[in-house]
Order: sequence, then structure tokens, then C-alpha cells
Amino acid sequence: MTSRVLGLVRDLVLAHQFGARDAMDAYNVAFRLPGMVRDLFAEGAMSAAFVPTFTQHLGASGQPAAFRLGNNVFNALLVVTGAVALLLMLAAPPLVSMFASDYHAVPGKFELTVLLARIMLPALTFIALAAAVMGMLNSLHHYFVPALAPAMFNVVTIVAALAVMPLSRIGGVAPITIIAIATIVGGLAQLGLQWPLLRREGFRWRPELNWRDEGLARILVLMGPGTLGMAATQVNVFVNTWLATSQGTGAVSYLQYAFRIMYLPIGLFGVSIATAVLPAVSRHSARSDDRAIRTTLADGLSLMMMLNVPATVGLIVLAHPIVQLLLERGRFTPDATIATAAALQWYAVGLVGYSVTRIASPTFYALGRNRTPVAVGIVTIIVNVVLNLALVRLYSFRGLALGTSLAALFNGIVLMALLRHRLAGLDGTRLAGSFVRIVTAAIVMGVAAHWMMQMLESWVRGDALAAQIVRLGGTIGVALLVLAGTAWLLRIREFDDALSLVTGRFRRSR
Repeated sequence: MTSRVLGLVRDLVLAHQFGARDAMDAYNVAFRLPGMVRDLFAEGAMSAAFVPTFTQHLGASGQPAAFRLGNNVFNALLVVTGAVALLLMLAAPPLVSMFASDYHAVPGKFELTVLLARIMLPALTFIALAAAVMGMLNSLHHYFVPALAPAMFNVVTIVAALAVMPLSRIGGVAPITIIAIATIVGGLAQLGLQWPLLRREGFRWRPELNWRDEGLARILVLMGPGTLGMAATQVNVFVNTWLATSQGTGAVSYLQYAFRIMYLPIGLFGVSIATAVLPAVSRHSARSDDRAIRTTLADGLSLMMMLNVPATVGLIVLAHPIVQLLLERGRFTPDATIATAAALQWYAVGLVGYSVTRIASPTFYALGRNRTPVAVGIVTIIVNVVLNLALVRLYSFRGLALGTSLAALFNGIVLMALLRHRLAGLDGTRLAGSFVRIVTAAIVMGVAAHWMMQMLESWVRGDALAAQIVRLGGTIGVALLVLAGTAWLLRIREFDDALSLVTGRFRRSR
């Protein structure tokens, strides 16, 4: 929660300082280059292949053997991502031109994007290494510090924007370059926060790299299909970015701001649940205990639905007041609020699909079926590209958000169907019953939120910050009460479990 909230604060600060103008567009496009490689080597195929293999080494051969594997993976990432970063820095102009050819039409925008990309590319090495350390710590049952690590990236960026950026004018440096430099420092801090905990567990880094190591070879084999799938994903990223840059100044930033707001509940709930589910499923898979896998997945999916289905409805109903309260100040104008809120509504449609994929896709890796999510991912990419090419003509940048959401839902549904087949069931009756009750409660909550917002807008007028807080806070409060009451009437077990967990921890803390 701390990490995701700070990520939101980071975006609020950047929106205040830069709005949705050329500098922010350039930054967002430039960040796509290290982001693509990060997805490929850090948070995508590598993580999904590494965690199950490391967990199996822990169980079968003990901690020393697992740490030898971890050291090999760490050094392999250091070599590979370092070389890739260097090559991409040299090839930055043609790559940026592929992503954002329309930026040539705006004086200085293309050159600024290339400069920012070259500054930020070395950060992907630190982020990849931090992901490897996170995988080891998760396998060793450490979750808090690894989950907090991305917060360091956000803290560094916030400090740079508020404290360091004003000094850029003294040296005649473009202010946005300070944010790019902060990306490198933030990546290093992300690694540094986790390192002491891993050392306390007994890990010692050694400058050794054995490409013939059996565990490393297994990870590379598992990564093969995953890398192919991620490469297909990057085709989709390229198409989306290219289409967004063709929709005029601000389109890239509108989509970026909206996606980050939508991603907050995914980061709080979808990613967090998936992070806990993967090591558990890996342990059950090592014992070939399909029944335990089904129970673990059903628990994770039902809890995810209880948290993210109401979040979806809330984001759709309250998109405009949320964006207005969070972003509309400084250089972020009312027109930018309207555009970002529209994108947010369409992105929210796919929130459950994103969360289901976060849980289901790594499960296939733990089961040794790494080709399945890759094949589904490639088909999803094709669906996404076709949808976006069609919808961008009808709805401009908003069509890109809608197409991406529909593709995410398609991905999640197909993965769940294949998991059900692989595990000979997935507590489907329980999940279907929970889903129907949760959707019903969320719709009732959404109606109450819409009605309450209208009432408060007539009672509390004006665009002052206090008035916005009262309106949105009052609406969310009433919506949550309605959700709780409806969940109690419908006997939604997941809501009771979550409430019992929170109150139980409160009592223990007292």
C-alpha cells in the first residue's frame, strides 16, 4: 500500500510540475524503452521462471544450492541487461523515431525524448537485479520489504521533483532531465533496500557466472517461450504508443495518468495477492498436490474479486471527481481532467482481467506449463492490436484504453478456462457464486455512489480543494457502507474474511 500510494503521489507531483504537455509526453515515451526491457528481463518471463526454480532448489537441495543459483541469475542479469542497455543507448534515435515519429513535427520534442531515453536506460539493470532479489526474498517468505522496495523509486522521484528540479534552472538543464536522472537513482535504491535483508538470510554475492549451471539452464529454457510472449507484448506496446503519439499533444500523458490511477487497486490487491500465491503454488506443485493448488487459487481469486470488482465500479462512476481531486492543479488543466477521466473509465473495464492474469499466468510456470500463457498472450496481443486499430479511429486515445481493457478481459478468461482444464476443476461453483454476489453488491454500491455524488454536488458547491475532498470523501464513505451492508445481506464470505482479518490484527496490536 505504501509503495502504490507513493507511486500515486509521484504522479500527482509530476502532473503539477509538467501537466500533460510536451515534456511529459517525451518522458513517458522515453521511459517505454527501459520499461520494455524491464518487463522482458525483470518483471516478466525471468521472474515467472526464476521463483519456481529457486523455490524447488530450496526444498530439494537446501539454501546453499539455492543461493548459488541466485548468484548465477544475478550475474547473468547484470551482464545481459548491461549489454542491452548500452546497445539501446546507441540505437535510441531510430528507436524513438519508431515509437513517436510525429514528435519530429514539434521543435525539440524528438531530441528531448532521445536524451531522456539515454539517461534512463541504465536504470533497467538495477531494476532487473532488484526483481531477482525480490524473487529470492519472496521464496524465503519475506514479503514486506520487497513489496516496499518500489517505493524507493517513487520517493527519489518525488524528492527530485520538489527539491532538486528547481536547481536545474541554475545550470540551464531542462527540468525533466532531473526526473530522468532520478530514475537511475531510484532503481539503485530499490535494490539497496532489499540487499541487507538478503544478506541476513545468508546470501553472499560472488563474481562468478556459470552458464552451464543446471538451474540457470532450466530458467533459460523456461524463459524461452516467456521471452517470445513478452516480445509479442512489446509489439503491442509499440503499436499503442505509436497510435497514442499520433493523437496530438497530451494523449500519451492522459493515458499514462489514467493507467496509473487504474493500476493502484491492481498494485494494492492484484499484484499483492499474486505475489503471495506464486510461492505457495510452487510448493504445492513440487508435491504434485493439485487439490491444494485449486484451493490456493480459489482463495486468491475470490479475494481479488471482492477487492477489485467494487474498485472497477467505483472508478467508472467517480472517474471525473477522482482525477480532478488528484491531478487538477498547477499545469494540469480542467481539459486534461476531462480527457484523463474518460481514459480512466475505459481502463477500469479491464481491471479484473489484469488482476486475474497476474494470478493465473505465473501459476502455469509453477506447474511447468510455461508455453500456455505465452500462447494465450500472443493471441491476446493480436486481439489487442486489432481492437486498438479499430477503436482509435472511433474514440481517439480513449479507444486505446477500451481496446486494452477488452484484451485484458479476454486474456484472463482464457487463462482461467485453461487452468480449470489443467487442474480438473477450480472450485468453479464457489467462484461463480461469489462472483455473482460480488457483482451485485458492487452495482448497488455504484448506484449509491452516483446518487450521493449528485446530492453532494448540489449541497457543497465550488472547486476549492476542501469542497472536492468533502464531496468525494463523503461519496466514498457512503459507497463503502452500502457495499458492507449489501455484502452482509448477500452473505459474501470473502467480505467477512477480509473484515475479520483487519479487526483481528487490530485486536492483536492492542
